[in-house]
Amino acid sequence: MRKKPNSGLSEPATKTKKQKKEIRWERLDNTAHLFPAIAQENMSNVYRISVTLSEPVQSDILQQALDIVLPKFDGFNLRLRRGVFWYYFEENGKPAPRVKEETNYPCRYIRPNKNNSYLFHVSYYKYRINLEVFHVLTDGMGAINFLKELTYQYLRLCHPELAEQHTDSLTADTSLNREDSFLKHYKKSAKNGYKKQRAYQIKGEKLRTGEFGVMHGYINIPELKKICKQYGTSINEYLVAVYIWSVYTECLHEMPSTLPIRVAVPVNLRPFFDSITTKNFFAMVSAEFHPTKEQYTFDEVLEIVRQSLRSQINKEHLEKLFSYNVSNEKIWIARAVPLVFKNIAMRSVYNTSALANTTTITNVGQVAIAEPYRPYVEFFHAFLAMSKGQHQKGTICSYGDTLVFSFSYDLKDPSVQREFFRKLSADGLHIEIESNGVNYE
Repeated sequence: MRKKPNSGLSEPATKTKKQKKEIRWERLDNTAHLFPAIAQENMSNVYRISVTLSEPVQSDILQQALDIVLPKFDGFNLRLRRGVFWYYFEENGKPAPRVKEETNYPCRYIRPNKNNSYLFHVSYYKYRINLEVFHVLTDGMGAINFLKELTYQYLRLCHPELAEQHTDSLTADTSLNREDSFLKHYKKSAKNGYKKQRAYQIKGEKLRTGEFGVMHGYINIPELKKICKQYGTSINEYLVAVYIWSVYTECLHEMPSTLPIRVAVPVNLRPFFDSITTKNFFAMVSAEFHPTKEQYTFDEVLEIVRQSLRSQINKEHLEKLFSYNVSNEKIWIARAVPLVFKNIAMRSVYNTSALANTTTITNVGQVAIAEPYRPYVEFFHAFLAMSKGQHQKGTICSYGDTLVFSFSYDLKDPSVQREFFRKLSADGLHIEIESNGVNYE
């Protein structure tokens, strides 16, 4: 957007004699305002989506692919600027960040001054290409768009026969839309619909400073669908219920609790509001199980989770959730408060609300790859960084007939992960497990 909005931003860079065009800039979406305020070394707000190929990654060709693809994505060719009243994005224009071989733990804090001012970076390890994104840029759907096109371009450079058949243009289903769908669809009269009461927190001895545990469970989707059909539930509901069951049995030992186990579940809003935006566009619902008696069965837990999620995942309720946040942003008094005070307020609100959930489980959905490139692509993975009060998170990512449930964690005790996969196995699923090998008890 080129016209300055009435948002209280400081004046963006203007045209000089040496500049041939005005620098492009844009507002952050409603959700994105939070991330710069709370991001720090131990809470990076960075997530990873990766693709595993059938052949080793060549770093020099991957860099060439990134150099070609990045200028086509306005939503990634950005740097974050600090205004008087709000953060805002400004066109970056610097060379693409350097592709590096992965040598450290994932989802680390991205320092723009060491990354050509970009808010993402690309790395590789053997057969895998990793895209790590600061959540201020986009949610998982926007990141998948970018990673797919980067992979296509890389494969075209590696395989001349692909380049002969396909140009370097983006595929038809790749969106470049930068609409703020929160602002477009919010309703002014919305009330706060988020859970505020404190939830049960998983605690224990943490991994050494800087360590980051990752554990993937590979599940056959047709088999998983059969199990879910037997239970009369969706895949999402079933996996969230299995996680809650694991916490209930391993941490609470099937005893009553004064605090509920509550799982935050991000919901992609695009299908509900006919949006193709590449900005953040999701809302958080909560699956809650409060054990007030001894020895619930798994079927009872599943039914509670199912009812909890189904009562919230509908257009009307989702609209109320994000409309409340947008309405607060548009209050003129709040808009006039300088950014330094906004940040303090947002951190305070976040620190309170963060403890309202035991964990977060997100499903980035089924990744679809264009037919010519499928022989070269084996898996997709995704996982989240830790956040306040949440030392263990889950991410679901599917490709072909394989669903990968990924745990990310910074606690030594793997009992919840172990019980989670044991329960799936007990229900008749064959699970293959892979981890990054951090030390745990």
